[in-house]
Amino acid sequence: MRGNDADITASTDANTNTNTNTNTNTGTDAEANVGTNANVSATTSAKAAANVRTKPNPAIQQTPRSMLIGIGLVLAGGIMWGTNATVSKVLMGTYHADPFWLACIRELFAGALFLAVAAAREPKQLRGAIRDHRSYPQLVVCSLVCVLITQVAYLSSIDWTNSGTATVLQSLNLLVVLAYVCIHGRRLPALREGIGVALAFVGTVLIATGGDLTTLKLPLMGLFWGAINALATGGLSILPAKLMTKWGNLTVNGIMFVISGAILLPIVQPWANSPALDWVGVLLMVYTVVCGTFGGYGLFLAGVLRIGSMRATMLGTSEPLAATVSAVLVTGAVFSMTDLVGFAMIIIMVFLVR
Repeated sequence: MRGNDADITASTDANTNTNTNTNTNTGTDAEANVGTNANVSATTSAKAAANVRTKPNPAIQQTPRSMLIGIGLVLAGGIMWGTNATVSKVLMGTYHADPFWLACIRELFAGALFLAVAAAREPKQLRGAIRDHRSYPQLVVCSLVCVLITQVAYLSSIDWTNSGTATVLQSLNLLVVLAYVCIHGRRLPALREGIGVALAFVGTVLIATGGDLTTLKLPLMGLFWGAINALATGGLSILPAKLMTKWGNLTVNGIMFVISGAILLPIVQPWANSPALDWVGVLLMVYTVVCGTFGGYGLFLAGVLRIGSMRATMLGTSEPLAATVSAVLVTGAVFSMTDLVGFAMIIIMVFLVR
């Protein structure tokens, strides 16, 4: 929440400078705030928050070694997000964890981790956000739309389909952001953006029908949750931007995750409806919270500070690749040639629309 996932402290300056520019620049910023994870993906919110257009941190010396480290960190973050989708599929398939239960647990614990780091690294911003009562309604709305709906829809999409398909469909959130950018900037899509939209449409049709327009290959509920996830992830790239500029990415992510998890608590009642987890299941839960949600965010962020968000965005396509490969290796998912062509079209769309 790809993610859902590079909220950068350094992005504050970048956003502030951008806001003084023209409407065209404003639209560009919104387009750059697209999520992957959103994730941010299993970390959809974190990922989307991280995709703020920013230049490499000047405090980090730009050397070939630094660039290689940054590339490695971004790839590792994307791989963590992608494999996290497959881990979620195992938890829901093998251990019968309900998507709502999994979302609730992951949001509460990952939110606590975000807030713990925020308290250590940006305590003034955390205190300021807590005291900013006027921002509470916006935080609640963002928590509902950007975290709760995104997480539940993404996990439900994985549950009905598979981690690779759900993660690729999540990438369609870029079309939501593109629509916002065009409406806000009062312009038509550029040629490359129009090509990206066409590729996304054809790719989605191929994935949904397998190339036979008379049949629906994917479960209808899988497509439904995939579409809801794309819409909500698009909102994640737009709605919390001002809050993140004001109070920092870690703080806002942490608060949104905790609020979202708290809203689900009385509905899910995780203490009464927990799946039977053996020690492997417990390790998978630890992975999905610590590595797949929080760790992926941290690695991606550290990489963005070294190579900039534009390069990181392109390398972030390692997420759907990792989700697809791990789905085949771990869960035995089978993808046809039309599936793979559809996946490729949507990933190419990411490069064109970004």
